[in-house]
Parts: sequence; C-alpha cells; structure tokens
Amino acid sequence: MKKNSFIEGTIIATICIVIVKLLGMLYVIPFYAIVGASGAALYAYAYNIYGLFLEIATAGIPNAVSKIINEFNTLNRQEAKIRAFQIGKKLLGFIAVIAFIILFAFAPNIATLIIGDLTGGNTIEDVTFVIRCVSFALLVFPFLSVSRGFFQGHNIIYVSSVSQVIEQVARVLVIICGSYIALKWLNLDLTTVVGIAVFGAFIGGVGALLYVYNKLRKNKHELCLDQKFLEKDKITNKEIIKKIIKYAVPIVIVSICFTIYNNVDMILILRTMDYLGMDAAEVEFIATGISTWAPKISIVVTSVALGLSASLIPNMVEAYTLKKYDEVNHKFNKSLQIIFFISLPMCVGISLLASSIWTVFYGYNAIGTNILAIAIFAPLFSNLYTVANHTLQSMNKFKWVYISSITGIVLNAILDVPFMLLFDFLGITAYFGATLATVVGFSATVVIAMIYLKKEYKFQYQETKKTLAKIVVPLLTMIVVVILMKLFIPIDYDSRFSCVMYIAVIAIIGAASYFIVAHKMGLIEEILGKNYGQKLKEKFLSHRKKA
Repeated sequence: MKKNSFIEGTIIATICIVIVKLLGMLYVIPFYAIVGASGAALYAYAYNIYGLFLEIATAGIPNAVSKIINEFNTLNRQEAKIRAFQIGKKLLGFIAVIAFIILFAFAPNIATLIIGDLTGGNTIEDVTFVIRCVSFALLVFPFLSVSRGFFQGHNIIYVSSVSQVIEQVARVLVIICGSYIALKWLNLDLTTVVGIAVFGAFIGGVGALLYVYNKLRKNKHELCLDQKFLEKDKITNKEIIKKIIKYAVPIVIVSICFTIYNNVDMILILRTMDYLGMDAAEVEFIATGISTWAPKISIVVTSVALGLSASLIPNMVEAYTLKKYDEVNHKFNKSLQIIFFISLPMCVGISLLASSIWTVFYGYNAIGTNILAIAIFAPLFSNLYTVANHTLQSMNKFKWVYISSITGIVLNAILDVPFMLLFDFLGITAYFGATLATVVGFSATVVIAMIYLKKEYKFQYQETKKTLAKIVVPLLTMIVVVILMKLFIPIDYDSRFSCVMYIAVIAIIGAASYFIVAHKMGLIEEILGKNYGQKLKEKFLSHRKKA
C-alpha cells in the first residue's frame, strides 16, 4: 500500500473530508424541510450529547494508537506495533460497551439536564427516545476509529478518508430516505422519525467498518498483521498499555472538555435567552442554530483542519522521533499557512452570503442569517487550535496541551453569559456574545501554544506572517468583487433555486478572483510547493494511461 507525503496526505484527506462535510451540509436541506424546526432541535439534542459520549467511548485511543504505530514503524518494531493495535481494540471494546450502557440507561436524566423546565417545545420523553436511538452507534465507532488510526499511523491516509465518505453516504441515505418514508408514507410521529434519522449513525459506521476491515484483510502481510513471521520485540504489553494511556489521556481530556463545553454552551444560551424574555420556540431556534445548524454549514471550513490533522500527526511524530525539530517547525508553519489561505476566504465568503445560504438550507430567517454571518468565523480559530493542539501532542508536550486548552475552555465558559448580557445591554444582538467568547477562548489557546513552542524549541513564524500579509491582497479583491456583485444581481428569498444560482455565480467569480490574484502573487506555489501542481498533473495523467 502506498504511503502519502505530508502535503499529498493533507490534500487527499481534505478532499474526502470536504466531500463528507458537503454531504453533511446538504442533507440538512431536505431533512430540515421534512422534520421542521422542532424536529431539527430534537435531532440536535441527541447528536450533541452523542458527540460527548463518543469522545468518552473512543477515549483518545485511536489517535494514541496511530501515534504509537508511527513511532514503532519509524524504529522498525513491527511486532510491538501489531500488539499495540490489538491492545487498543480490546481497550476500546470495553470502554465502548460501558459508554453505551450509561447513555442508554441514563437517557431520561440527560434529557432533563438538557431542556430543564423549558415548556412549549420538545418533551423529556422525546429527547430520551432519540438519545437511546443514537446510542447504538457507540458500539461501532470505537473499533472503526482505532482501525483508521492504524492506517494513519502508516501514513496511509486514503483508507481512513474513503471510509469516512462511505460512512457519511450511508448515514445521509438513512437520514433522508428513512425520515421521509417514516413521516410521509408510514405517518409515524415526529419523535420516531427523528429517532430513525439519528440511528443512521449506526448504519454508516457499520458500512465504513466493513470497508476498513476488508482493507486490513487484503493487506495483512504488507502491514505485518500476520504475526507468525515476526520476531517478538522486547517491549511488553504493560509498557504498550502505559504508552497508550500516556498518549490518550491528554487527547481525551481536552476532547471531552470541549465537547462538554459545547453542550454547556447550548444550555447557557438556552437559559440566557429564556432569562432575556424570549419565547420557547425562539430560544430553541437560537440555541440549536448556534450549536448545531450554523456549524452544519461551517463544517466545510473545519474540514481543512481535519484534513491537515489526518496527515499532520504521523508526519510530526516521525520528524520529532528523529529529532528533526526544524522539520516540525516547518510543518507547523505550513499547516497555519494552509488554514489561513483556505479557511479565511471561506469564512468571509460565507459571511457575505449568509442570508442566501441560510435560506437554501433552512428557509429565509433574519435571526438565522445573523447567527451564520458571525458564527462562521469561530471555525477559523477552531482550525488554528486543532493544529496547535496536535503539534503539542505529537511532541509529547502534554502539560502544555492541558494548560493551553483548559485555559481556552475556562475563558470561553467564563465569558459566555457576561458577553451575552453585555451585548443585550448595549443594544447589540445578545447571542453574538457567545460567538465572541468562543473566538477569545480559541485565540488564547493558540497564542499560549505558539509562545511555548517559540520559547522551548525556537519556533519561528516569519514565513507564516509573510503569507498572512500577502493573503490580505487577494482577500480584499474577493470582498470587493462579492459586494459589487451583490449590488447588481437580484435575489428572490422565496425561491431556493434562485438562492442557489445566486450563491453559485457569486461564489465562483469571487473564488476565481481570489485564486487568480493569489496565483499571480506566487502564493499557491509558495504554500504547496513550486512543483506540486505539476506533480499532481503528471500523477493524474499516469493514472489515466494505466486505465
């Protein structure tokens, strides 16, 4: 199986993740139309709490296994590598079953915690049912995640990436077809319909797991999974378990903290908006809009960091293991440059087209437009956090992972309600305060990580600063082009088709103006490498000739 270089792995992972995220965005349009705002809120409640338990169920072990496998591969410890994979699967199997039992059994208590005394919307019984439906996915995803981590540890990025596409396609088919058939043909109640939709996570996970296991089976010898041919390494199982725990603990603590905060954030918004005198339906709309439905659109932005991290971790670990600190510094800077170059114009473009984009997904709504226009910038800072966090983890600097991440989380939580109340007092839309708190928290985390890396490893950021300064020119060009086009192109918010065409025309021309100016300035070659475009072209042509 072919290993992928850092840039190549990043591009493969990013393309697949963009496909996954686009599917995750687009299914929302028909699903929201089928179940309405109340059903969408119910769906959001279940998925947000499921995300927390999924973090617990995977317990950071997949990333830890990926890191250990890359480390053992670099040191040519093949037998220990396979034992690490097997131990990881056993640990995850135990944790996954416990997490499933807890989520299923205590679903009523969790539902009560989520909606509290809020009346006039979904009931505790409704939320309990959908939570139990989605809980079955916990029995599949831990095994899927650790198997993906095994391939990523070998710098084989495409297997993990393709499995994510398979998972998402299967899940989306269940969500759309299942909910439509259940509601329109079988006339089932809305709660059951949403329960079927969230059960799609289980179906998607099974499909992806079958694909990954098939790849493991077909490449058993090449991946050294046939242990009878391997000489036993001196590393004991106890040492491997200690190493897994050592690498997994910081990952799981940070992940759980952020997932907890996402759920707390939703609860805080619910309570604060209720305190400010809004009715239950509007409160649910704002809370789930910020926590779930705006992020559904912005996941195309976060996919850049997800694609980077899939390739970043094994490459960072390999460079750090060989004590090539200059290379680690280079990859860190390159990752920041890619995020700024791709994510920043995406955020600006979506913000400028927020009203038409929200209309396409959920129907025109002034509050929804405002939420998206501001909330879309949070993923940019989330991407920067992801890169900084993975860099520290790859270098085993777990203390600074804790310090930087928890500082950001605490700062975010502390500022959430005060910012919302302050904005309301100043006559500014109150829920904008929640997004500002998120941006401040992520920014603090990134700054702390960068200061530490500069002080301890002499990291330099000059090339990133130069790239960021250069990006301003194509970005301003794009903004001017988009604003001018908005002035002259008419739009009908009553027609989704009209909005789609409006977005397509402006987005294509706006993006073209950005990349043309960037190309003229040499930015694309500077970030991806002077000859990378030619390499991709040659690789594509060679594949065509073979076909």
